[in-house]
Formats: sequence, structure tokens, C-alpha cells
Amino acid sequence: MCTVIIRVPETPGEPTRVLAVRDEDPGRPWNPLGRWWPEAHDGVVGVRDVRAGGAWLAADPSARRLAVLLNRADVSSRPESELVSRGGIVLDAVAGRLPEAEPATHGFNLVTVDPAGAQVLTWDGALLRTEELAPGTHMIAHDDVDDPATPRIVRWLDEFRAAEPAPDHLWWTPWIEVLERSTTLESTDDRAIIRDNRPLGYPTLSLLACVASISADGIDVRYGELNEPGHWGGLDLS
Repeated sequence: MCTVIIRVPETPGEPTRVLAVRDEDPGRPWNPLGRWWPEAHDGVVGVRDVRAGGAWLAADPSARRLAVLLNRADVSSRPESELVSRGGIVLDAVAGRLPEAEPATHGFNLVTVDPAGAQVLTWDGALLRTEELAPGTHMIAHDDVDDPATPRIVRWLDEFRAAEPAPDHLWWTPWIEVLERSTTLESTDDRAIIRDNRPLGYPTLSLLACVASISADGIDVRYGELNEPGHWGGLDLS
């Protein structure tokens, strides 16, 4: 149940800004932001899932392209034996290859960004659809973009919209301040962003976050881990 906040600029040429918070089973190993695929995806940086080898978030600096994947429920009746890991979708996406037809995976929201704009590709096990993101600040979790049925979006989207990214190299600071304010809620609260999803039947907690700035001039991606899964203790992204 990851969370992504994205600001699409009103003026062409300005950077798109992204804050992505990852929820995962802390017992499932990962590699931090780095170049983990030198042969198949030379130059790509990302957060690697050690077990399956794919990525949660990845960026190709040469293509000025970023992708991040959020899990979502699906209505598919396919047996597990026919399904593959979703992590390969992210690496394909930064290479310019988006899923088509009926992906052989569980449901997902795939956020992709390049200098031309941003979009969310959604697969719910029955329908694959794409939403181009209009200028402004948006929030995505396990359902639709800016979904009014998602408690954390209802509670925090307006605050992220009011917190304009700073005009300097630490542009993410106002968003991190909102993220910190959100942690006054218990991590089991449906409105929380920094989460403990175990009471909902999932073994996942918030583990880390990335911020990224994408424009025709290049991509800058930063990474930081929480000191304790599901609990706020600051986040060093500098």
C-alpha cells in the first residue's frame, strides 16, 4: 500500500516532482537506490527487490524517464502459477516499454514520468487503462488517482497541494514537513501515510522514501530509509 505524491508543472519546461513512500514486508530484502542491472539496463538506477530482481522505483537518466509501481487489488481469477512478479514492469517502463493487453501480474498502478508529462497506467485484473495527469498535485495509493474513497488521500491531498515545493535544491522540504505532520496519526490509522498494514492482513510497513525531480535537463533521485519500519524518526534525503 505505497503512496506517491506527484506535482505536474503548470508551465512546460519546469520539472515534475515526485515523493514516493514504499510499503513492503521488512523481511523481504531489497537493495537501496543504485545501479543493479548493468547488463540488461545499463545506466538505470533504482530500488531493487532482491528476491525477484525487479524494481519498485527506477530511473533512466539518459532517457529522462522515471517509473514507480504501487500494488492494488485485482479481480483476476488466474492461478498464481500463471503470474509473474510486477518488478519487471518498472524496468521495462523506464526503457519505454509499457504493459499491453492483459499483463500476467497482480493488479498495479504504474506511475511514469518524462519531460513530456506524467501518466498512471492501471491494471485491475480485468482492464488496463491509462490516465494522463493534468497540471497540479496528485496523490496515488492502492486505488485510483486522487481517489475520494482512499482515507489518506482525503486527509492529506489538500495539504500537499498547499505545500508548494521549495525553490531551491531542497525542494522536497515542504512535502516532508507534511509527511511528518501525518505521523501524528497512528500507523494503523486508515488516514496514515507512514503505515503498519499488518492489522489489515498484510505483512507490510512503510520502509523508505524517494524524491525525484524530472525535466528535460535531467533527473535527480534521492533515497532515505526510516530508522524503524512503520514509525517516523526523520528522513535523510540530502
